Amino acid sequence: MKPQDIKNKLQKGGQVFGTMINFIEGVRWAQAFSSKALDYVIIDAEHGSYSRGEIARMVSAGQGAGLTVIVRVADPDPTLVAIALDAKADGVLVPYCEDAETIQRCAWKTYLHPLKGKAFEDVLKSGKFPSEKTKEYLNKKNGHKIFIAGIESITAVNDLDNLIQKGPIDGVFVGPNDLSTSMGIPDELENDDYIEALTKILNISESHNIPVMVHGFTPERTLKTMELGARFVLHSSDGGMITQSIEREFNAIRQEKIEDSESEAI
Repeated sequence: MKPQDIKNKLQKGGQVFGTMINFIEGVRWAQAFSSKALDYVIIDAEHGSYSRGEIARMVSAGQGAGLTVIVRVADPDPTLVAIALDAKADGVLVPYCEDAETIQRCAWKTYLHPLKGKAFEDVLKSGKFPSEKTKEYLNKKNGHKIFIAGIESITAVNDLDNLIQKGPIDGVFVGPNDLSTSMGIPDELENDDYIEALTKILNISESHNIPVMVHGFTPERTLKTMELGARFVLHSSDGGMITQSIEREFNAIRQEKIEDSESEAI
């Protein structure tokens, strides 16, 4: 699915589906993930050990397979946003946003790149572009890009209504481990306090027509977040699905072999 199609579908209240890439390297992964079941992938440059060159090649491979490719940058830094965009990413996920200035600068960098220096500051402060031609050029170049803000701490949750009004935001990302850990209840995802915080994120974001992405690592967990209202669906990761597939298939083979042996013994 093309990035503008994803934005349009989400703005109309629909759902899109994707996964995280943080284990596989190279470009051959794209064909395995080109199924129509997936609308997008996120290349994880926060926890994955990818170089700038590798990210650029992976972005190209994913787009060649018909996927929207978003890059999760390592830190909430506009410079890293620019690097991801230079790799031709369709969008960026900026992790652990806790203050308004961070979101404002990272969000606008997504839509104003490669504008920088005083010209960038002028747009932020007053909305003044160097010219109408520059404004049209940047809109054509970046209007389809996707910016996702990582809301991964209780500090950010408590200021969310303010934060998400500081820039053009296409989605809110929740990292369950980071959020629950910041709350003092690491990985207690059934804890009432965590569910309350997640529900608050969903309610505030949807009140601004901003879809929420909650990283689910099991089908049950992903379905639970969808029931709560998550529409920017992010399920599992390449490494997680490989591990689960190996366990499932080899356990089935082993069990079949055991059952055959028991039948022969009888």
